[in-house]
Amino acid sequence: MKRNLSAAAFGVWFAFNAASAQELGPRPEFVEPDIEKAQLGQLLFYDPILSGNRNTSCATCHHPNLGTSDGLSLGIGEGGIGLGTERRIDSNNRPEQRIPRNSPGLWNLGAKEFTTFFHDGRLETDPDQPNGIRTPLGTHMRSGFQSALAAQAMFPVLSPDEMAGHYSENDVSKAVRLGLLTQDGGAWDLIAARVAAIPEYEQRFEDVMPDPEITFTAIANVIADFIAFEWRADNSPFDRAMQGNEELSDEAQRGMQLFYGKAACSSCHSGWLQTDHAFHSIAMPQIGPGKAARFENHVRDDGRLRVTGNTSDAFAFRTPSLRNVTLTAPYGHNGAFAKLEDVIRHHLDPVRSLNAYSMELAVLPDFQGAEDQLPLLDTGNMQAIAEANALNPTSLTDQDISAILSFLSSLEDPAVRLGVPKEVPSGLVVDQ
Repeated sequence: MKRNLSAAAFGVWFAFNAASAQELGPRPEFVEPDIEKAQLGQLLFYDPILSGNRNTSCATCHHPNLGTSDGLSLGIGEGGIGLGTERRIDSNNRPEQRIPRNSPGLWNLGAKEFTTFFHDGRLETDPDQPNGIRTPLGTHMRSGFQSALAAQAMFPVLSPDEMAGHYSENDVSKAVRLGLLTQDGGAWDLIAARVAAIPEYEQRFEDVMPDPEITFTAIANVIADFIAFEWRADNSPFDRAMQGNEELSDEAQRGMQLFYGKAACSSCHSGWLQTDHAFHSIAMPQIGPGKAARFENHVRDDGRLRVTGNTSDAFAFRTPSLRNVTLTAPYGHNGAFAKLEDVIRHHLDPVRSLNAYSMELAVLPDFQGAEDQLPLLDTGNMQAIAEANALNPTSLTDQDISAILSFLSSLEDPAVRLGVPKEVPSGLVVDQ
């Protein structure tokens, strides 16, 4: 409901929003999943049957109660008990390390403009590839995935730290250890066979799929349908204001003007979903083990460089969409900042923020032996991150930052349609 404004004041407000909406371009287009396939995908998303030890589901690190993330800077997948900040180490199944990167939110991934996934973009739509998707598996990638979203949804099952389990703990982890991933009889086939052995899943696939054979790609496709259906969030106060159906508060309007003006946030966080889908280096502090191969003994996370090999991509990470950003803390590719205000302040002078960074700004569950601060103590690493920074310092007042925070709140639309199932066909425990 609009507040009472003078005709002149309302005219200025409406003209600003109309101009802003035009600058944003066309509204996002979304895929329209079949509801029955989405319902099947919902069960599989929350079912721990997909993990090696049958104890971790997709929802463990992407839970709606935690903004479709996990509430931690660096999570604990395999070897953890509990959810969010209550998650702790299982003393009977201790993990080797924290998951090296922050668990991203899943909002609006059904928008057709999302063609690049993971913080470093290592999986993306690519028509030049045999199956139309470029992935770390290269030529070993199977055909049958309906989209890059479907393909990325199933990569965590191959990660020992996330879902597969370690070394000889189970049949899936053994296959991963031997490098048997997508091959016949490999990890993906083992997981598909588990699902196919459950009568309810067998019947559900038969009911909704043209080809009822339960394959790994079929599982991935219905999970992608669920993600696209469940977390479409494009009816926020911002959306309604841009369409002339609602008025933002004065503080949010001022924040919006700063966001698209003086603060230049929209130079990267552009479009209706506030992302340019590109990669930028902004001197984000590195904490935790870093994304490295098992044989590497360093903690440096090179970001996009690991994908392209281009030195100009060092420490560059994908611009996140800001939809529901108020719900998806912590922030940054490794969750270095637990508070939204702190990561905004980092953007004002990234190098200064990097050099002044304190581990107290992160949210990390106890992990005996973890040396999370090692990257911060490596002067060479810190200098390299600083030198790669591409973001110029800018000056904003505390009042400006408060206004931007108010605007970011207007991007909130915590849409959840199907919710968390009380039970799943495997009979395993569902994270509520």
